Amino acid sequence: MALYVYSIAAKGHPQRLDGLNGVGTRPAPLRSVTAGALSAVVSDISEEIRPKRRDLLLHQEVQERLMADGPILPLQFGYIASDDDAIQDVLETNADKYLDALQRLEDCAEYHVRVSQEDEEPLLQQILQDSPQAADLNERIRAGDPDPQLPLALGELVAREVEARQESLAAGLVQALLPFAREHVAHPPTGNDFLNLSLLVPEKQKEDLLTAQANLGREIGGGVGLRFAGPLPPYSFV
Repeated sequence: MALYVYSIAAKGHPQRLDGLNGVGTRPAPLRSVTAGALSAVVSDISEEIRPKRRDLLLHQEVQERLMADGPILPLQFGYIASDDDAIQDVLETNADKYLDALQRLEDCAEYHVRVSQEDEEPLLQQILQDSPQAADLNERIRAGDPDPQLPLALGELVAREVEARQESLAAGLVQALLPFAREHVAHPPTGNDFLNLSLLVPEKQKEDLLTAQANLGREIGGGVGLRFAGPLPPYSFV
């Protein structure tokens, strides 16, 4: 029977998973597959797994339960192995790499930072105040200048300014947050976000990071949303 794989940990990890069953329409008990110094947490599965809400939440709950007792290498949702032998082969082949990664992640968690432009009006007003060229174009349009190129020229100028200011703000936020992280990964922004950042934060830096978050939230001004999520399993650093 195929196996759904949740996470990899050191053989000595306590893996306290009482009360949890696996993903799927017929949930099977969680168990371990061990090879050498490593162990994988798995459950039997007899179906093609899909990202349903219940299963996504259960996958995350398993990771968080494991993470509370020591470092883990969390797998993304949906990883399937053919059988115990296949998992043991992977653990044995990659033992040195996995053990190094577990040591690197010791006493750390992932924090996810997103920054978005929730309201453009304050930023647009600031651009009109700071840019004489933008202010002139805007005034000519408001005064009824019939030149059809004016709105296009203003739109392009404002778009360049918005991009430049967001890039500058994002760079400043990254520099302010990096001192609290052992490692970081910048992801491509999506939607209205212009910063999508993962931080690997040691436990001893957690409170300082949260204090910095609160201070930055007050400093960045209106119209910008700063969102933190964590502590999370370190998916971005496996």
